[in-house]
Amino acid sequence: MAQAEISSNRLTDGTLVLRLSGPWQLRSDIPSVAAVQRELERAPQRVTFDTAGLTAWDSGLLTFLIKVSELCQQRQITADREGLPTGVRRLLALAEAVPERKGARQEAVAPPWLVRVGMAVIDARQPALDMFSFIGQITVSVGKLARGQARYRTQDLMLLIQQAGAQALGIITLISVLVGMIFAFVGAVQLEQFGAAIYVADLVGIAMVREMGAMMTAIVMAGRTGAAFAAQLGSMKVNQEIDALKTMGISELEFLVLPRMIALCLMMPLLCLYADVLGMLGGAVVGVGMLKLPALVYYHETARAVHVSDLIGGVFKASVYGVLVAVSGCMRGMQCGNSSSAVGEAATSAVVTGIVFIISACGIFSVIFYVLGW
Repeated sequence: MAQAEISSNRLTDGTLVLRLSGPWQLRSDIPSVAAVQRELERAPQRVTFDTAGLTAWDSGLLTFLIKVSELCQQRQITADREGLPTGVRRLLALAEAVPERKGARQEAVAPPWLVRVGMAVIDARQPALDMFSFIGQITVSVGKLARGQARYRTQDLMLLIQQAGAQALGIITLISVLVGMIFAFVGAVQLEQFGAAIYVADLVGIAMVREMGAMMTAIVMAGRTGAAFAAQLGSMKVNQEIDALKTMGISELEFLVLPRMIALCLMMPLLCLYADVLGMLGGAVVGVGMLKLPALVYYHETARAVHVSDLIGGVFKASVYGVLVAVSGCMRGMQCGNSSSAVGEAATSAVVTGIVFIISACGIFSVIFYVLGW
């Protein structure tokens, strides 16, 4: 398809000739007036137009010529319009014959501060409404799952369970062992001053089982699996795969979101138990290796300090954290824009949202368990 083109030529008498060729229409790529502005900065005597190569024109050409005329008037340069088509000259003369009415253009005025505050509150309310709407839709999907009416593929669920479970063991192993060793080392430095190094086993066991095992696992899964969920769903939305599901009458929440939530909710308690064991083993490495505590004594002290109720509380927290990570990742993925950059933003937002949810839930659980005496 031909494009609108402009070229210039300066004559010996100081005349600047602007040659317009091609279709000068709004649907075509009309050149910018910046090129003409650079030529006018060299102060020509006058400007003329050569439109022999002009094939078609509409209001896009008129807008361009009006801008050129304004630039010439600002620099007091004569613009000769004889080379323009007759219709163009008549329309330009008509536009100049009726001057712009004063106040016709709306000037930008900063709104009062109270209006700005109100608009900020309204803008801040919308994300919360979107989140509650998504949670409500997920609740409906879970209800269909309980009645056996949810539509999703079992193969997808098995694959997601593998991705959220077995494939996460490596990073969970590394983090849990290191956290347990750090707890034991920090506790050993302080407890050795009082001759109570044996209580390092209590410190590591209780901390890992009650709080750190579930929390560290959830944070790792938020950065690993939650971001992956957001990126997967965001890419599907960019590629219009989610629109295709809607066209076929398939609920995207049941087909895409529900299997991811089930997989993460099933795997989080198991990963939490795995992290608890490895965290206590990491503490045992420091206790036995650095403090020279007998391995059997360390084991019995850990078993005496950790109760079944502590284990149940940690596993329950891990299950809730799994729901929060899955909801944050899937929600940000479904809210993703239609550009490639929006996918990265959705993944980042999923991690941030998941971690905020986890820390907030941890604080709420601490208060509730304290009130219950658990």
